[in-house]
Amino acid sequence: MKILMAGCGDLGKRTALMLAPEHTCFGLNRRRSQLPSPIVSISADVTNVLDMKRVLAEPFDVVIVTVTPAAFCQSAYRDSYVAAAEALKSAVSLANHPPKLLIWTSSTRVYGDHGGAWVNEESCPFDQDFAGKSLLEAELLISQLSCRYVVVRFSGIYGPGRKSFLNKIRSGGVRIQFPEKWTNRIHSDDCAAVFSHLIKRYFGGESLDPLYIASDCEPVTQKVVYEWLAKELGVDFQRPQGGVAKEYKISRRCNNQRLLESGFCFKYPTFRDGYRALIRET
Repeated sequence: MKILMAGCGDLGKRTALMLAPEHTCFGLNRRRSQLPSPIVSISADVTNVLDMKRVLAEPFDVVIVTVTPAAFCQSAYRDSYVAAAEALKSAVSLANHPPKLLIWTSSTRVYGDHGGAWVNEESCPFDQDFAGKSLLEAELLISQLSCRYVVVRFSGIYGPGRKSFLNKIRSGGVRIQFPEKWTNRIHSDDCAAVFSHLIKRYFGGESLDPLYIASDCEPVTQKVVYEWLAKELGVDFQRPQGGVAKEYKISRRCNNQRLLESGFCFKYPTFRDGYRALIRET
C-alpha cells in the first residue's frame, strides 16, 4: 500500500519506518527535508489547501496526519490543527481518488478537567483550555470528511528524543503539584504501533470505531512517577521547601479499553516499562 505521513516529525518517521518493510511510505513536510531511507520525501504544507489538493491528486491508501503547533498558544493551535483539518476536508472532497483511510492524531487534552475521574471515548469535554477547544474543533472538521477516518487521542507522549523530563528529575528541577495530579502516558513506539494496528485491522476487513483513546494501562499520580523515577535514577528526590507548586486544575484518568478490545498489545503497558527502556539507553 501507499501510505502518506502528513507531518513527518518524530512520530511520523517512527511510524513510517515501522510500516516501510511492507508498504511504500511518503513523508510530507513544509520543506523538503532529509528523511531516513526508505521514506519518500514530499514538500508540502498540510495546512495549505492548494498544496493538499496537489498531493492528493496522487492516490494514497492511507493518510496519517500528525500536526505539531509552532508554540503553545491559541493562534498556533488554530494555525496548525484547525487549519490542517480545514485544508484536508477541502482537498479530500475534491480528490478523484481520496484516501481509503485517514487517521487523524489528536490528544486527550480535549477532555479538559475531570477532577481525576476516568474518561473514555464517550466522555464529554469539560472545562477545556484553548488547546483542548482547538483540538476538538479540528476533530469535528475531520468527522465531516468524505472518506473513512479514525481519530486517535494520544495522552502524554514520551520516548527516545523526549528526555527533558528525565533530565529534570536528575537535576531535581521538578515540583509536585497539589492537589495531586493524575497523569497519563504512552511511549512513542506504542504510538506508531497503534497506527500500524489500525491499518492492519481496517485492511484486514475488520471494523474500526471512529475514535480511540491511546494511553498506556496505568494512569498514575504525578507523585508516584517522580518518586519511582528518582529511585531508578539514584536521585535524592525530596519535596521542595518554601511551599508547593501552584495548583494544577486539569486532571483525569484515561481508559484505553476500546483500544485493548480491538486487539492492540502494548510494548510498554506502564510508565515503568517505558522509562526503564529509556534509562537503559542513557
